[in-house]
Amino acid sequence: MLKTISSVTCSQRRYWYDHRWSVIWGVLLLAVLWRVYSARDVVPPPEQLEEGIHEVLRAVDGDTILLASGARVRLQGINAPETVKRDAPVEAWGPEASQFTKDFLKHANNRVRLTFSVERKDRYDRFLAFVWDDDKMLNEELVRAGFAYAHLDYRYSGTMKNRLAAAQDEARQAKRGIWSNSEAVAPISAEER
Repeated sequence: MLKTISSVTCSQRRYWYDHRWSVIWGVLLLAVLWRVYSARDVVPPPEQLEEGIHEVLRAVDGDTILLASGARVRLQGINAPETVKRDAPVEAWGPEASQFTKDFLKHANNRVRLTFSVERKDRYDRFLAFVWDDDKMLNEELVRAGFAYAHLDYRYSGTMKNRLAAAQDEARQAKRGIWSNSEAVAPISAEER
């Protein structure tokens, strides 16, 4: 009986020894095929982004969207509570801000108009834009709903600053979202972006 078990084990070892190169080449071939297949879906982000209509792939969070072109767009002049920041907890009203952005994009059939102001990109290489569906501006609507703060110390159009400030005053007076807590205050510094 021991002889039978030992001869089976030896023959199995011999089989794998004789076929080891076939297995190695097979694994390498699968790795190369996987790499080629997965690389097809990666779209490098564009260096430039023109004003106009763009297709949206998805909302990253309340104040950032990803375009079908691969470009990341940060909503200019606002800051929504975080939901996907690495090594940081989900902030209060963050999920609601993200859902608001998703709903806005769904209503727009994932096609929005982008306009730009003074700065085109932030320090994270995201495009800074005002995002529109017809005459509704997502940046402004997020602030008006109380799901984002207006940051008036950033460099962008005075007209847009006035719109965002008015939307924030409206949300604060109505105690919407982030303003529902009587101790809520807008972040002071642009460094938080």
